[in-house]
Amino acid sequence: MKMLLSLLLLLACLNELVQSRALHLDSCSVNVHTHELRKYYSTIRSNAIAGDSEVGVKLLEKSLIKNVQDGQTCCFLHLVLRFYVERVFSNYASSEPQDQSCSSALANAFVSIRRDIHKCHCQCSEDTQRKVDSLHAEFIKLEISQAAQKAVGELDTVLEWLEGLKTLR
Repeated sequence: MKMLLSLLLLLACLNELVQSRALHLDSCSVNVHTHELRKYYSTIRSNAIAGDSEVGVKLLEKSLIKNVQDGQTCCFLHLVLRFYVERVFSNYASSEPQDQSCSSALANAFVSIRRDIHKCHCQCSEDTQRKVDSLHAEFIKLEISQAAQKAVGELDTVLEWLEGLKTLR
């Protein structure tokens, strides 16, 4: 009996790890495996933060994400994911093979989410575009590998925001 209970508990935990959430993004929804994203990020987080020598610079202010206008969640997420895929992960380098593997897994997950969001046909306001442009502007002020290192270290802000989005029931 104890063996059966242990097995059921293990299966419940495994199910929780691979379970996706259907996030409501304005007029559509996308599936996001937030547990998987967290798992990969938790592996690289400490090295990314430790390697950040630009501690006085902040690329991704929490207020930037928290103040996304109604109807712009889809667009904002699409633009932020594009930034991470095209600018950050492509320039992020770690001497740790496990970090490289996890950053590749995060990049692939972001590409998959972006592909799903593309089907939503998000409409971007000028304000939303300006917010993401300001992120790009801060990024290019730094040396590219340092900027990528910093952006990976700040990925926690994006993941917290994703986890806080409304899910469809």
